[in-house]
Amino acid sequence: MLRIVFLSILLSTMFADNLSAQAGKPVKNFLNVQGPLVFNKLPYQLKWSSHPSANYYKQEYINSNEDLNKFTSMIMLECLTGAATAKELIANKIAELKNMKAGNPYVNYESMYNAEKEEYILDFLVTANNPDGSIAIAERNIYRYKALPAASGQKGVLLFALSTRSYGKDVAKFLQNLKSSKADLSDKVRLFNIPAVKI
Repeated sequence: MLRIVFLSILLSTMFADNLSAQAGKPVKNFLNVQGPLVFNKLPYQLKWSSHPSANYYKQEYINSNEDLNKFTSMIMLECLTGAATAKELIANKIAELKNMKAGNPYVNYESMYNAEKEEYILDFLVTANNPDGSIAIAERNIYRYKALPAASGQKGVLLFALSTRSYGKDVAKFLQNLKSSKADLSDKVRLFNIPAVKI
């Protein structure tokens, strides 16, 4: 199964399969987040996690009736501890998207800064395309970057993200629906009460 992976803080491997390493193993809650996460009245369960380096943690949540190999909605929590700032990380991600857009006209993005909360929002669309140029997978992501709260016990950046997807023949309807639902979903991510993390 083709899987787009956007490891939003450290890595950007376009077509990698990060599921096999945890097959059959319990998923570790590195961030000590109490679940399930309830977003837009739907519960999201922790299904995958990774701690690939000393200062980077990533956890993925999906609905219980979905499959990580072909999800339609996913929540991600990521932490990067250390001296990096939210401003630096969103700038790095925007630079990455600019490079992607040069070779893929479907890539699009917009960003905003919430001065009141000192948070950054990045709303972007990416695709995996077939050899003929048609879209195989369309993925809309809303990333919310903020400084790690003092209660976490660490300095660094916390990312809360929502990823929604469509596949094959459903892509056209997915893209059409973005026009009417874009602001609503972005607002829900912006206003979501991010759970406490502790490393």
